[in-house]
Amino acid sequence: MNIFVAKLSSSTTSEGLKQLFEQFGEVKDAKVIMDKETQMSKCYGFVEMENAAEGHTAIAELNEAEVDGNIIVVKESQPKTGGKPSFGGGNRGGGNRSFGNDRKFQKSGFSSGRPRERREGNGGYESNFKKGGFRSREDNY
Repeated sequence: MNIFVAKLSSSTTSEGLKQLFEQFGEVKDAKVIMDKETQMSKCYGFVEMENAAEGHTAIAELNEAEVDGNIIVVKESQPKTGGKPSFGGGNRGGGNRSFGNDRKFQKSGFSSGRPRERREGNGGYESNFKKGGFRSREDNY
């Protein structure tokens, strides 16, 4: 039987977790999960017990018990379902926002359906000024 243990103290070790559960029966394995980069505890772990009845007793006795100064949560481990959630694609947004096979839109990543204006020099001011897009203050008098 696999058991999930959460809210562990950062000082709780895999060996300490194993000893905690051994008082209720035979423990196959106990592991506190560690961060790969920092090598610090993620404050949760898993225990595998030989006998399911002993595992259920351990869950009932240790859930909300104080261990190394923390009130822990103990419950039966649920099987992992497929990994990390996906936020891209489908009908829910995200994913590739290109428009058909038009390379201009794919290349720019622009999503409004219009190509981006190419700015030259100082942010496009001179080129737009030459086109008559901007007027100076003197033009207003």
